[in-house]
Amino acid sequence: MRAVLHSERARLTALYGSLLLLAGGGLVALVNLLLRRGLYSRVNGAVTTVLPGGVPAEGRDPAAGEKVFEPAHRLPPGTAPTAEQVEQWRVTRNLTTAASGAALHELTLVSLVALALFAVLSAWLAWWMAGRVLRPVGVITETARRLSGANLHERIALQAPPGELKRLADTFDGMLDRMEDLVGAQRRFAANAAHELRTPLAVQRAAAEIGLAGEPDPAKVARIRERLIAVADSSEHLVESLLLLAVSEEGLESARPVDLAALVRAESAAVADGAADAGVAVVRELAPLTVSGDGTLLGHLVRNLLANAVRHNRPGGRLRVRTSPSGVLTVSNTGPVIGPGEVPRLLEPFRRRAERRHTAGEGAGLGLSIVASIARAHGARLLAEANPAPDGGLTVRVRFPAEPTAGRTAGSAARRAAGRAAGSAAGRAAGSGAGSVARPG
Repeated sequence: MRAVLHSERARLTALYGSLLLLAGGGLVALVNLLLRRGLYSRVNGAVTTVLPGGVPAEGRDPAAGEKVFEPAHRLPPGTAPTAEQVEQWRVTRNLTTAASGAALHELTLVSLVALALFAVLSAWLAWWMAGRVLRPVGVITETARRLSGANLHERIALQAPPGELKRLADTFDGMLDRMEDLVGAQRRFAANAAHELRTPLAVQRAAAEIGLAGEPDPAKVARIRERLIAVADSSEHLVESLLLLAVSEEGLESARPVDLAALVRAESAAVADGAADAGVAVVRELAPLTVSGDGTLLGHLVRNLLANAVRHNRPGGRLRVRTSPSGVLTVSNTGPVIGPGEVPRLLEPFRRRAERRHTAGEGAGLGLSIVASIARAHGARLLAEANPAPDGGLTVRVRFPAEPTAGRTAGSAARRAAGRAAGSAAGRAAGSGAGSVARPG
């Protein structure tokens, strides 16, 4: 009972009922006020026309022998009323006062009774109307209370005319869509991360238990040692890439002007030898470009894009990197033809165009997801599109905001420090391992 009394429906009922009752009371008071002003004169006129010797009603001539007393205001100037006229005035006044008082009393009594009935009816109508208005809110509340990770697919789908509550329900459904996508991405990320971490551990265990079983010769021990070191390096690259991804998701702790054109020039020179060995030509079109952000994270962004473009190219192919004064970094490469529907999935963690073969140098599929995360941290917009045949490959554009981006609050100073400490190692992971494995083409 207390919950009902403290509900929004009870409050709306009290508000609507009070307003209707106030309007009804105001109407009764106004009617009584207007009647008090004109009722006496109207009753007086009616009484005068029906009393013996009174003024004939309008449009009627006095009958033969009928005695008519003229009102005092109709008497000629200087003429005093007779005793009969004075008595007639007293009788008329008494009757008029009595009739007016009785009429006002009856009207007031009837009005108050009608107002009491109106108050009861208005309270019921207000309760019913508040329930109708708040019904969508109840539906939204019940849906939100019922939702969990197991039934995020449910939606309100409110069937109602366009209005504020309809927009609220549609907005809530849109929020649920985004939540379902985020939860699904988180589950896929956790499952893929567990799988990627479990595989090298299984390889290490097998190499130790099988390869080193018995009395292996020194050559075999050396091969197993190299294998274990390679697997450990791959695991280290994966962990450092995951750390870099988490650090970039936190946002920027501080922002400083960064010469992005110079950064791209240095990173492209670093990958030039590997590109030449793969038969890939590097074309640079670098206009002056300075952005506001974190130089270390921007270095990882550029390094991942260039390493991906080289790794997923073809012999005799081309890598084109361009900066423009309008704040756009563009990296385009030739390679296999990619379907337009595949491009959005390549920006998710652990996504590849082909199944992983666990070959040497193959990464975990974090490169483009790290690029997207760093771009978001800098307030930049990342656009990726597949190049048409016959060149194929992928074109990635990172459009930085025109105004310097204010530093965003970081979630944890300790994790930020850990991310900075792992910067150089994560750079190796992004450049040679995880940074070049997000299969863009």
